Amino acid sequence: MDFIFMLTHHDKTVQNCLDVYDTLSGIGLKHVGFKDVGVDKATLKELTRRIKADGCIAYVEVVSQTPESIRQSITTAAELGVDRVLGGQDIKLAMDTFKTGGPSYYPFPGKPTGHPTKLGGTAADVETDCRNAVASGCPGVDLLAYRATDADPLDLIRAARRGVGDDGYLIVAGSIDSPARIKAVAAAGANAFTIGSAVFEEVFAQGIKGVRDQCKAVLRAAGA
Repeated sequence: MDFIFMLTHHDKTVQNCLDVYDTLSGIGLKHVGFKDVGVDKATLKELTRRIKADGCIAYVEVVSQTPESIRQSITTAAELGVDRVLGGQDIKLAMDTFKTGGPSYYPFPGKPTGHPTKLGGTAADVETDCRNAVASGCPGVDLLAYRATDADPLDLIRAARRGVGDDGYLIVAGSIDSPARIKAVAAAGANAFTIGSAVFEEVFAQGIKGVRDQCKAVLRAAGA
């Protein structure tokens, strides 16, 4: 699976994201992202520039809740120059905004609410949303499986896999904090997973200090 390292803690981009990113050179990261909240747009643009200059795929995850804030987040994402936009559920707006060579879009299936985000909805809801996303032109989805309130996380991942089909790119985001959880996510059918807080809190790999070495431990667990 692909490991997407998120420069985020408690669902916000960390204030020192540029400094942290600069410590990660040479460890093998290929996918790096951040949230659309926590730091100003100029910092996010510079972070995007550095990620892409290193040959990595740059992600931004949208955590806005209201229609107007989601619209603003989608517009901002287009201006940042990222490769992939995660989150939100306004597929028509995103596809219209990104149609002229912009980033690809991976919406949230299910019923996300609040911040930090929780995920409502059944496995059937998630499967249906995934089918609709792919039918609308999305290459995949961003599933908050371990934030679920109404269903088992692994059931949601399996449902999402059915929904996006064999060729869809299924990202599992949020609360992945151990090698065992990575293994379970892979077995259920995910293509990628995100980790942010577990690295910054140094809980993914017990006894290992620092973001750089925590990320190296995640890469080992993912088989990278």
